[in-house]
Amino acid sequence: MEERSGKPTFGAVDLGADSGRVFTGTFDGTRVELREIHRFPNRPLQLPDGLHWNLAGLFEQALEGLTAAVGESGPLAGVAFDTWAIDYGLLDSRRRLLGLPYHYRDPRSREMVERAATRVPPLRSYQVSGIQAIPINTVYQLLAEEGTDTLAAADRLALVPDLLSYWLSGELANERTVASTTGLVDAVAGTWSAELIEGLGLPARIFGPLIEPGTVLGPVLPRHELGATPVIATASHDTAAAFAAAPAELFSAAAILSSGTWSILGMEVAEPVLTDAAQAVNLSNEAGVEATTRLLKNVMGLWLVQECRRGWAERGEALSFDQLMRLGEAVENEDAALFDPDHPSLLEPGEMPARIAALCAAAGAPAPTDPGVIVRSILLSLACKYRLVLEQLESVVGGVAPCVHVIGGGARNSLLCRLSAELLDRPVLAGPAEASALGNVLVQAIAVGELGSLAEAHEVARASASPQLYEPERDRGRAEATYRRFLDVTGLTQPAPISIERI
Repeated sequence: MEERSGKPTFGAVDLGADSGRVFTGTFDGTRVELREIHRFPNRPLQLPDGLHWNLAGLFEQALEGLTAAVGESGPLAGVAFDTWAIDYGLLDSRRRLLGLPYHYRDPRSREMVERAATRVPPLRSYQVSGIQAIPINTVYQLLAEEGTDTLAAADRLALVPDLLSYWLSGELANERTVASTTGLVDAVAGTWSAELIEGLGLPARIFGPLIEPGTVLGPVLPRHELGATPVIATASHDTAAAFAAAPAELFSAAAILSSGTWSILGMEVAEPVLTDAAQAVNLSNEAGVEATTRLLKNVMGLWLVQECRRGWAERGEALSFDQLMRLGEAVENEDAALFDPDHPSLLEPGEMPARIAALCAAAGAPAPTDPGVIVRSILLSLACKYRLVLEQLESVVGGVAPCVHVIGGGARNSLLCRLSAELLDRPVLAGPAEASALGNVLVQAIAVGELGSLAEAHEVARASASPQLYEPERDRGRAEATYRRFLDVTGLTQPAPISIERI
């Protein structure tokens, strides 16, 4: 990697479904040092018409953090937002926001997968977009807007990071990594799919030109008093940013698990995989940095624990996350109930402990009620689902991943990482925990010329992180028995094993 002078500092706003963070990332030519400046909760709003994001409040908190960052570090070399995908705002012809964006867990799009299938055959939709069909996708949310005054008045669609970058810079654009999650982008051409948009009956006018991650939008608007800091469209989907910060060599065949509120398990590949086999197991092809593709699958994540914790607190049993993990640690695998963490009944908020208990009881297993048993059941079921998804990925790409890199907040969860290594039967390398923020900074560094390529970004990520190694157990009996029990109670089918040696 070429030597570069100076130590530029970037501002990274990383918004997750549970909280937001503002970081500074200082690049010394070899590694990035992240510093958390501001952390704040992300609390959705339940309004009469549904569940919404308080984006104005999040933007205000982001500005507070960026102001503190400039006060601490001086002028920034760039600033960028990365956020969750799928959700969006609709803007009128004067670029005014038409109402608060809906939360993807709002049930309004629940029936839209079936409506879409009557207009564009699911196989054709997958052949074009390469995106797994789940009701929360942007395409289905837009179908739920049909016939509304909002959609009729809409002139542009802005995914959440697009909207926040617009508010900061005054420049509106659709960044490719987050746009690719909508189910409306041609995975091969890398453009909005006129075929899908027209076939589904959506208004073509709302889809603006796509820009590449690492595009400089322009300076921060003077009203925000952050100086002439460039606003950069980083890899604005937080998972794309996290994958850019994985401490693995580009196309190394390692699996990457972005673990947090959601679990996203996948591989970085050179081009989309749009085969019948990929569609059959519902894999997604999402755009990455430098025209790479992230072949992956969304799995429910630690949101299940977060929702259980909230439910227990509401009934007067306040337990910290660390307390819950200690309770789960004390439970044996054999005493944990197993269930499919992606069951549709678990998607929406509310009464999560009771929903999990009901799901277990419906499968003929004892319904767990003790918090420790429920936590162990969640984590063990997640680890089992990771194995199933990894086997599906390997069956599609025709190779076996030598290890799994766990990045994101879940990398700090030692119990989940240990169970994952046990069930996956391969080493798990946990860290960095703030992978999205690190990737945000690395793509900004590429944008301003401090780094030359994604391969260099991965090199810097390896230098910046110290992953913790979790080895699988040598005695495979317990793990295999647990996995067989998981398949039995969920009715899920294991793909044929891969005979190719590990790469």
